Amino acid sequence: MTARYPATSQGLTRRSLLSLCSGAAASRLISPKPVSAQDGFKFGLTPVFLSNDLELLALLRAYLTEAIGEPVELVSRRTYQEITALLVAGQLHAAWICGYPYVQFKAELDLVATPSWLGKPLYQSYLIAAANSSSERWEDLKGDIHAFSDPDSNSGFLVTRALLAENGLKPEGFFARTLYTYGHRNVIRAVASGLAQSGSVDGYVWDVMREMEPDLVNQTRVVRRSEWLGFPPVASSRALAGDPRIARLQEALTEMDQHEEGRKVLALLRLDEFVATEPALFDAIAVKVDAVRRFG
Repeated sequence: MTARYPATSQGLTRRSLLSLCSGAAASRLISPKPVSAQDGFKFGLTPVFLSNDLELLALLRAYLTEAIGEPVELVSRRTYQEITALLVAGQLHAAWICGYPYVQFKAELDLVATPSWLGKPLYQSYLIAAANSSSERWEDLKGDIHAFSDPDSNSGFLVTRALLAENGLKPEGFFARTLYTYGHRNVIRAVASGLAQSGSVDGYVWDVMREMEPDLVNQTRVVRRSEWLGFPPVASSRALAGDPRIARLQEALTEMDQHEEGRKVLALLRLDEFVATEPALFDAIAVKVDAVRRFG
């Protein structure tokens, strides 16, 4: 948790993605050619809070392998940017990404399915502070050391960045200092431990972790909840639209609640199901991207 927020950063851009792809190819992070029919199915995972749960990963891999009909490799990286670069470059068949990079690269990506939580494919971004903090409104967080999750996270960065932009503010002028934790769980840990005084976090993560790790999460409290926004979706590269395995993946996800092994995965994720959704679900996130872009 050492990366300080750069004043010019606005998340993953086409130029930065192309630069990352070029550098990654040179370092063998990305192979020279897109995945082919001969490659095993590669499913990307962003650094979400449950990504280190070995039981979950084993169950998810087994369920998808059976449903798709061939071995599935779960691919994870430290940042959203790396997974998005792999997906857009066609190095992954599909990935569970965030609404923010989906909006930025909608022309290159197809929606596969979106999780449903609490009965709808929506979630919120929370601004949190220490449990003993006197902050009552988001304006009270001025001058804090603030923890963001990832510069390409909707709930862990963009929502707060847009809120400030809509009020004529930038993070570097509002907060005393900012840092990236590269994980929503780490945002909560940073605020709970006093490393940061406030943070931007996925509300789904905060709520589920309050159930799983109450001693940790109860050291923080919610100062502000955003409006409901499109839940982080599963997307595939549009270049692979003709691959029948993408259709089998969509079927596997949207029918997950109908299979015993699938229900085990959903239970660990605390999700209801996966549903097919339209791009318009993420229009509110696109509005925030535009607000930040206009403000500069």
